[in-house]
Amino acid sequence: MTDDQTDNLKNQIASAAEEKCPVAIVGGNSKAFLGQKVDLDNVIHTQGHTGISSYEPGELTLTARSGTLLKDIETVLTEHNQMLAFEPPHFGSNATLGGTIACNLSGPRRPYAGAARDFVLGTRIINGKGEILRFGGEVIKNVAGYDVSRLMTGAMGTLGLLLDVSLKVLPLPEHETTSSFEMTPGQAISTMNAWAGKSLPVSATCYYDQRLYVRLSGTKSSTLKASEKMGGETVPKAGKFWLSVREQKLSFFENSEPLWRLSLPGLTQPLEIINRPILMEWSGAQRWFSSSQAPTVIREMLEDVGGHATKFRNHEGVGDVFHPLSRGIKVLHRNLKTAFDPMNILNPGRQYADL
Repeated sequence: MTDDQTDNLKNQIASAAEEKCPVAIVGGNSKAFLGQKVDLDNVIHTQGHTGISSYEPGELTLTARSGTLLKDIETVLTEHNQMLAFEPPHFGSNATLGGTIACNLSGPRRPYAGAARDFVLGTRIINGKGEILRFGGEVIKNVAGYDVSRLMTGAMGTLGLLLDVSLKVLPLPEHETTSSFEMTPGQAISTMNAWAGKSLPVSATCYYDQRLYVRLSGTKSSTLKASEKMGGETVPKAGKFWLSVREQKLSFFENSEPLWRLSLPGLTQPLEIINRPILMEWSGAQRWFSSSQAPTVIREMLEDVGGHATKFRNHEGVGDVFHPLSRGIKVLHRNLKTAFDPMNILNPGRQYADL
């Protein structure tokens, strides 16, 4: 992105702050469904802010501008046998790096490799006063101090407009194989967690339609040896299956009711109140189901087992989409919002209606 373009974004936010005019920050808009519904006339687009500014395959680091398409970054990485290890979902061909990091979305590999924020080394942002700030670094050895960059991961643009993101990348695995097993939900939960406690090259798990799927990644000898030890039926063309899980293209997700994402301890047994089909990932720590039940009922049930619930899709965009914050955590959120966006102009209400 040229200096003129950077200045243009900076000036837009500075003017909005001066006029106390709220603005919506939009990248590829592939994740517009996530979070509270916010209707604003003043929109700042980042799609023109594109390009990989630095890539060091030997250092396993990459820096790109926020409007860069996720698919373009992955194409470059694949050419060097590398990948974004958190396997981010795209949810559309226009998915950008900035939107992915702003939402902190990770795919099937997340519990075994790390979440999106675990791979963020540094960011450059424009805060709510129109100031350009840089946090972290572009290489691992330069990352020091308070980790504000990771604070931006998952903030959904409420603390600043992401200009650039520096990431750690990883080599592609030499070999992958997927097996499936027929079992009950309870058996699947126990099995996934038993695997997690063993030296197995597991890189993804998914329980769907009464079958448990496990992906093994690593050297060919290690994956084949582990697969033989674990048993099950080999899944042909498994890459397509995991892509469907990542992008929510399975028939399970074809439902007009609100789609709920449940985050809870992996060993939690099936919840009695949920008498619906359920899809489990991340060794049982992430579970999906569709329901029109009252959010308070679902969330109270999750709190009883130490979890939380998010209305992910097909919701009306009002009320609490994300699990309500405790009083202490809300104070921290409010203080951070005030520090980075004192005029409260950046994506106001996108996460919580009163923030």
